[in-house]
Amino acid sequence: MPQLPTVPESITVHLGPPDSDAENVTLPFLDYVANVASSEIFPTWPENAIRANIYAQVSFALNRVFTEYYRTRGYDFDITNSTAFDQYFVQGRDIFENVREIASELFNNYIRRSGSVEPLFAQYCNGTTVTCNGLSQWGTVELANQGYTPYEILTYYYGDNIELVRDAPIANMESAPTVPLRLGAANDDVRTVQIRLNRISSNFPSIPKIAQIDGIFGTDTEAAVRRFQEVFNLTPDGVVGNATWYTIQNIYIGVKRLNDLNSEGITLEEVTKQYPGVLQVGNSGSAVLNLQFFISYVSRFYETIPDVAIDGVFGETTRAAVEAVQRTFGLPVDGVVGERTWNELYRAYIGIVNTIPLEYVEGYTVPYGGVPLRIGADSESVRLLQQYLNYIAASFPEIPQINPTGYFGPRTQEAVIAFQNLAGITPTGVVAATTWTAITELYDALFRGMELQSGQFPGFDVGNP
Repeated sequence: MPQLPTVPESITVHLGPPDSDAENVTLPFLDYVANVASSEIFPTWPENAIRANIYAQVSFALNRVFTEYYRTRGYDFDITNSTAFDQYFVQGRDIFENVREIASELFNNYIRRSGSVEPLFAQYCNGTTVTCNGLSQWGTVELANQGYTPYEILTYYYGDNIELVRDAPIANMESAPTVPLRLGAANDDVRTVQIRLNRISSNFPSIPKIAQIDGIFGTDTEAAVRRFQEVFNLTPDGVVGNATWYTIQNIYIGVKRLNDLNSEGITLEEVTKQYPGVLQVGNSGSAVLNLQFFISYVSRFYETIPDVAIDGVFGETTRAAVEAVQRTFGLPVDGVVGERTWNELYRAYIGIVNTIPLEYVEGYTVPYGGVPLRIGADSESVRLLQQYLNYIAASFPEIPQINPTGYFGPRTQEAVIAFQNLAGITPTGVVAATTWTAITELYDALFRGMELQSGQFPGFDVGNP
């Protein structure tokens, strides 16, 4: 059975013709669609014309991604911004508000031929200075003014044997609820929105806090949704439809990447003590990501070691940090990571993870220590696990509360299994890297989400008392 298309979380755009020496830019796919639509059409056009054009733009881009048109030809990008080849993308441009909202609703909807899997290579042109066999952008305005629906406009140009695929799955994103969330709703999707809005509000304090993460869409949740919509140029109706749902997800992901050590390019499943071989300036890849992760974490506890960006590239900044590590631990200072430097750094990292007092890390998550936790384990890591689960259980009552003794008994196993079922993880009752990561990420989102900025209270809009 052919693989169905998945909308990518991000897309890499080459800012020039394919063979030009131009910059590559990687950005969320939604942001790319909104940019292209704002660059190619006018916000004053009839809404049905805008929608028809966005369907075509999404389909064109997804065809490039799905067929790996450029990747299979040896390029390191998905699409260009050259209109001779692809779509018009303008780095850094302003996005029209109404276009952004429609793009947020339609970016995971595309055209395909009936009976086909592949997104349609939806050719189009402006229809005035340039004409083609595909959609005429200005022509869509005339058809919309005649009362054509977006689908009728598309069949006018691409034929009757097309269909619209709606709500296609998005990589690393949860699909929007089939029914918009509004005042009075009560389900897990509401709880997800509450968690994410509270986390986002730590960076955007004009968004009021939601007092109780309970999955019930009350007036404080509505107030937070409405203010979020105002901040991010969405219709401020207090209802979570597709556009608001996916914008919340995009902003939540962005906020976490800006603030969370563990989300800057390395997953905890990748943390390993295995020596990868000599690392030095010019190297890149997962081994460098591991190295930078260890340095960045250890730097929190050693004033002599600077923090370092976790980007997988061993540049001069990483070399300087390695030299600081070597000086701190009494090793030969050469900026090159040999086996001895790697082992000393890992020992420092794992020593912090295993011995840091519980009260010191309240509100902070500790990386996976490398040893699975299961029935019979008795350690500080188990105590931390129990603390995290108890905090999560306050918002997710299906998880039982545990006495944080540090001993992994049947009650802890029951709580772990309940969490795994909740998170869609195979319910083994054992906490290895994947489960630990999911627990700490949710704990962090809940804890950070409830931290109040000055003057910020549930249902209270900062600056508008």
